Order: sequence, then C-alpha cells, then structure tokens
Amino acid sequence: MHSEKRVNKIRRHKRVRAKIKGTGTCPRLSVFRSNRGMYLQAIDDTTGQTLVSAHSREIKLAGTKTEISRALGKLLAEKLLAKDIKQVVFDRGGNAYHGRVQAVAEGAREAGLQF
Repeated sequence: MHSEKRVNKIRRHKRVRAKIKGTGTCPRLSVFRSNRGMYLQAIDDTTGQTLVSAHSREIKLAGTKTEISRALGKLLAEKLLAKDIKQVVFDRGGNAYHGRVQAVAEGAREAGLQF
C-alpha cells in the first residue's frame, strides 16, 4: 500500500501531465527530484525522444541542494540554447513548485529560457 503522500504526488503528476505536451520547438522540461539528486530532461512528446538531459552530478559545486538545483537549471538552459531551443513547458513532476523545483525554474529563466 502506498502512503498518502506518495498517492497525492502521483495524482498531482497525472493532473499536470494531462495539461502539457512538449514538441520539437517547445519541449517539456521534466523534473525528477530524489533525496540525493535531480534529473532534468527536455522531452519532445510527439516523437518520444529526450532532446537534452542534465543531472546534479554534472555540477561541480559545493553548496546546498537548492544552489546546485539553480546551477542545474542554468546548465540545462545553456544546452537547450545551444540547440536553438528558447522556449519550454515546465513539468514539475508532481512536486510542489517550491524549493529545489522552483530553483531549477529560476536558474533556467536566468540563463535565457522562456516558460
């Protein structure tokens, strides 16, 4: 049996995914947050392919998880801008838009990505 917290997260994720779809020109920026790290992917849902990905282990920065998340958002935005993709839709993955998830979005916006 799943805990109530886990069930609520799954419900939120389904609700978010029902509303957003990524395309080749405006991919879906998917966020997966675990206790140890974060994974980001820019996904084209029409073809089912990951265009760009980033993991918190790529960041060589000593700091809090939130600081690393902000740097990770900047890194992913730089990779997308190098592929001439300037706009994405944000998929928070059922997580609340708070803390590390919010830091990723702010870091990507700082680097020039539009949501």
